[in-house]
Amino acid sequence: MSELRDELVELPVLSTETVFTGMVWNIDRERFRLGDTNGDETDAEITREFMAHTGAVAVLALDERERVLLIKQYRHPVRAREWELPAGLLDEQGESPLRTAKRELAEEADLVAEDWALLSEFASSPGGSNEVIRIYLARGISAANEVYERTDEEAEIELRWVPLDEAVNAVLAHDVQNSILMIGLLSAHAGRASGWQNLGDGDTPWPRHPAERSAR
Repeated sequence: MSELRDELVELPVLSTETVFTGMVWNIDRERFRLGDTNGDETDAEITREFMAHTGAVAVLALDERERVLLIKQYRHPVRAREWELPAGLLDEQGESPLRTAKRELAEEADLVAEDWALLSEFASSPGGSNEVIRIYLARGISAANEVYERTDEEAEIELRWVPLDEAVNAVLAHDVQNSILMIGLLSAHAGRASGWQNLGDGDTPWPRHPAERSAR
């Protein structure tokens, strides 16, 4: 087992306030003390502002021909129609990440899957956001019983099944640049090469998620 592993720490938080409330995410300001965790007697009080995020999940759906389901939709901040994986926010009270992933695959692609596994998880921008994202590998794909009506940006979603190797080549050629898609594809490519030995259970605990950390 590799010794290369991030260390989760809980520094003393002296104050927390929400300085901006948005439609989807808020901006929080926290003052905390640095220097308590390693026996360092020199404490420094630091203030940081960051996006307080619900967290999100994404689904890499892989069919029996080793094709990946991609969706294309408009993303206004980057002014682009990006190729992505089906994904969604963890904004339903009491809904597990795995359940959210299943719902998003049904709502965005009208699909269900028999086999679900944890493929990858990451912090998207840890210097300015507490957003964490979990990517599931879904196999045993079939059509959902219900067809969902999609609105706003999702109303123009384009679906495409792409061979995994072709999609990875698009990442390496810099032709697709959505971070969730890139991490999911490269993780799947590496996972397949190792015989899927590094997959996790779909209900694996998620200690990096803010809700799980605050519940401890």
